[in-house]
This record gives sequence, C-alpha cells and structure tokens, in this order.
Amino acid sequence: MSELRFVRLGFGPDKVDYVETWEEQRRVHAARFADEVPDTCLLLEHPSVYTAGRRTADSERPLDGTPVVDVDRGGKITWHGPGQLVGYPILKLPRPVDVVAHVRRLEEALIRACAEFGVETSRVEGRSGVWVLGDPVEQRLGGLSLDFDPRLQDEEFDPRMNGPEYAPSNAGQRREDRKLAAIGIRVAKGVTMHGFALNVNPDNTEFDRIVPCGIRDAGVASLSAELGRDVTIDEVLPVVEKHLRDVLENAELKPREVVREKEPEQAPEPEPEPAV
Repeated sequence: MSELRFVRLGFGPDKVDYVETWEEQRRVHAARFADEVPDTCLLLEHPSVYTAGRRTADSERPLDGTPVVDVDRGGKITWHGPGQLVGYPILKLPRPVDVVAHVRRLEEALIRACAEFGVETSRVEGRSGVWVLGDPVEQRLGGLSLDFDPRLQDEEFDPRMNGPEYAPSNAGQRREDRKLAAIGIRVAKGVTMHGFALNVNPDNTEFDRIVPCGIRDAGVASLSAELGRDVTIDEVLPVVEKHLRDVLENAELKPREVVREKEPEQAPEPEPEPAV
C-alpha cells in the first residue's frame, strides 16, 4: 500500500460535526478515486451523535426519539461523541475488493495500539471490532449460574427496559465481553469510507439509550475504565497513528479470490437403441 497521509480534523473544543465530516469523506473519496490524493486517514472527535448503518432495526434506536443520522456504511446503530477517537481511512483497494481483509487490518492496528497501553484485546467471531473478553460464564457474578439471565432465552430482550444491571455501559462490572472499538465501513468504486471509533474516555452511558451494534448480550468498554485511570485522546492519537501506518502501509494487498463453481459435467449422450 502507498504511504498513508493523516489529517487531524479537530478535537476537544474543535470537535467536528458528523454530517460535515461525512461530506469531507465524500470529497476525499472522490479525490482518492481520481488519484488526486494519496491514501488518507481522517482523525477527529465528534460532538454527541447517534448514527445508524443500513442494517439497523427500528427496535434498536433510542426509545425517546433522539435524532439519529442514517448513513451509508455497513453495520447497525452506534454512538459517537467526546472522548472517542474516530478514524476514517479512505484507501484504494485492489479489485475484486476484499472487505473482510480491510476490516481485519483495522482491527489489528487497534489491537496493537491497545496493547501498548496495557489493555489486552481480541476479536470475537462473527462480530467486527476490538473486544475486551469477559470471564467465562461460570465465573461471573461470584460463580452463580446464569441460567436465569433473560437474554439467554429472549432474542428480542431489551436491556433499556430492564434496569442498569443489563446496561451496555456496565458490562465491565458484569465481567462480560465488551467492545472497545467499533468498525463500520463502506467501499465504493474500490475506495473505502467510514472506519473505526475507539473509546478512550467517553461517557459510555450514552450507549445505554440504544442497542449498540444490535448486540444485546455484550456491552461497551473504554481504555480509561479498563485501566482505572484517565486516558486522553492526546495520549492515544500518536499511538494509533503509528500502528495504523505500520499495518496499512506494510499490508500486502491482494484482490479477493473469486471462486467460481464448476459447471456440472454433462451426462454422456445415450447410445442409440438398436433397430428391431
């Protein structure tokens, strides 16, 4: 991959409006497609906003009617806001595009960045993003069996209606799996858009008003909560840049392998029956 350019759009008092940034993504995306700019990663902090990917269900949105920005990325609903480092890598990929490989590279860069702060993270099969893994079920809640947990029986269980003990922001106290960084992307014309959101020191109770990423049996985490100290965006920014550069610039990009099904062999022509 070519050299990666970082653009810091705004943090703290200079946080950047989500819709305004979305327009900037489109502008950079068009320029990257035309080879007018190199691969570019926009880095910033947003004011508080809920955004919904194309697969978001109505039942996952805020119950109180809080506005949600519907966007053209994959995935479901999430929250962005102060204390969260957001990155939008706008990269040209070889065709046919391997979307999963791109997501895995972003995950790898963030896993390395978190490790540098002493937080061990991982992937969870079938769920994108970077996760702090919880304890085994039998070790949670003082070793009590969780057979009574309604989430095990009800696929439509809504944690917002069942008290703070099920709130996504309290997953760390429950020692459950919790997402530290969310990833949602779009690829158009072979160029990526959208990207990742790493929870550094946000107010994670903002996630309690939605069903984050449509996941009802896990929660959210932050670097500050996991480390038990205040971690700042200023601390994390250069570390994330370093690992994004290392992973993305050194990636051996390959187009997605297209496997075509073999056409079934035709049965041999039947031999003509003898004349009688």
